[in-house]
Amino acid sequence: MKSWRAISVSAATLVCIASVALLWPRAASTQPSAAQSQQTPSSQVPNIEEYNPKSTLVVPEHKIQRAKFPFIDIHSHHWNPSAEHVDQLVKEMDSINLQVLVNLSGGTGEELKKTVATMKGRYPTRFVVFANPSYNDIDTPGYGQRAADRLAADVRNGAQGLKIFKNFGMDVKYANGERVHADDPIFDPLFEKCAELKLPVLIHIAEPSAFFDPWDKDNERWEELKEFPQRARPPSKYPPFETLMTERNHLFAKHPKVNFIAAHLAFHGNDLQRLGKLFDTLPNMYVDIAAVLAELGRQPYSAHDFLVKYQDRVLMGKDIYEVNEYKWYFRALETRDEYFEYYRRRHAFWRIYGFEVPDEVLKKIYYKNALKLVPGIDAKAFPN
Repeated sequence: MKSWRAISVSAATLVCIASVALLWPRAASTQPSAAQSQQTPSSQVPNIEEYNPKSTLVVPEHKIQRAKFPFIDIHSHHWNPSAEHVDQLVKEMDSINLQVLVNLSGGTGEELKKTVATMKGRYPTRFVVFANPSYNDIDTPGYGQRAADRLAADVRNGAQGLKIFKNFGMDVKYANGERVHADDPIFDPLFEKCAELKLPVLIHIAEPSAFFDPWDKDNERWEELKEFPQRARPPSKYPPFETLMTERNHLFAKHPKVNFIAAHLAFHGNDLQRLGKLFDTLPNMYVDIAAVLAELGRQPYSAHDFLVKYQDRVLMGKDIYEVNEYKWYFRALETRDEYFEYYRRRHAFWRIYGFEVPDEVLKKIYYKNALKLVPGIDAKAFPN
């Protein structure tokens, strides 16, 4: 009997333990651990476009609102501006120390005359207007000379330089569908006229090299291509990046008396050593920093050293005009601020750093190099 009772008690104990064990997961699930409570539901996980963490870094900041020296913006676009637009421009320019703005979108013929009258007619010393070539008659024999003659007429009507847009070398084609190469001899008379008139040529050839690469997880311009898929340059429609670079460099080399300003750091902002070698090879080549501040800002040591070494070859430019965005250029060029956000995420998902250049270098980038290249700018508005 004693043995039977002992067995019965033991069995009852086992049943009790088993019951507790069965209930334990339910009890545990009502009391989540700290790790469990911090897990984010999968429905709340941000995608690549939504993820935008706020930095907790605490470092000195110098949010400069006005350039240290008066400057010339060599790269801006204002199509058919109205008098009201020009008046507003001057007010905004005064607020940031922008002394001279170069409108690269002057057009040609009557369009150029109208733009010059609206801008320079109202403010003779504050604006410069560049002419643009027309390709409408490129299939008609004698195109090159006609293009040169049109440019000469535009200069008589107030143009102070020539701007060549990005369709040059990529989208301009002959009637038979053949691509017009950037170094096509058909343009020789036009560039010879630039040399004769001592006109600078600000030229945009190609696009960032990433636009020519596959649009996949490895492409650092993925977000921009998502926002603007038409900016992709697939090989089925466009020549390779290196083909365009070869044509551009050949164009510069065969017209040594023309000062070419390659827009957007010549699309070598991600490889400053390569750009430096081009400068060493092509003494008539210059660049602007329009819309590529993010490239310089992610490599502040290399950017500083590059700008000091090639201080006579780099010009200030912004591209898309927005008066409140210039301050990022001032901050990068004039300070050593660390790890601050760039103003246009599609250009850079990274943060940038100031690369503070010496005042003499800053003066050259801000205005001295432009004064050297662009005829007719009043130098009295700038420090010696």
